[in-house]
Amino acid sequence: MKYLIILMFAAAAWSACKQDSKVAKQLAGGPNSDLVNNPMTASGEIDTNRLARIIFEHPVFDFGTVKVGEMVQYEFKFTNTGSIPLSILNARSSCGCTVPEWPEDAIPPGGTGVIKAKFNTEGRPGPQRKMIMITANTYPNESRIALVGVVDAG
Repeated sequence: MKYLIILMFAAAAWSACKQDSKVAKQLAGGPNSDLVNNPMTASGEIDTNRLARIIFEHPVFDFGTVKVGEMVQYEFKFTNTGSIPLSILNARSSCGCTVPEWPEDAIPPGGTGVIKAKFNTEGRPGPQRKMIMITANTYPNESRIALVGVVDAG
């Protein structure tokens, strides 16, 4: 009886280890595994050599003063100054009145691209600051750009 219990325990342990290696193999080659990059070293320093970097030509666009109902549009130009392709995963705005569009394809190192922003001023008089948050394979993984100005009600 004692040997049977030991044999069952050994079989269960061997089976669990085998299952763990299957899961590890699946996770290692997942669909987004090439986007995951932890730049933090064991010493707590950030290794920026193997990162994409998004640098905006003008991260804030001042549209001045516009009349209520006008559509404000701007293209935020950027460059990938990093060493790997830049993949923008998402761009979201601080409100539904501002809609961003971003490139779906990866931007190679040294390459350029644009994020288009449209701000509908209808029903939004007064000073405005519309933020757009960009999530990408950069460190930190979120960058911000903004549309600022005044919407004249009269």
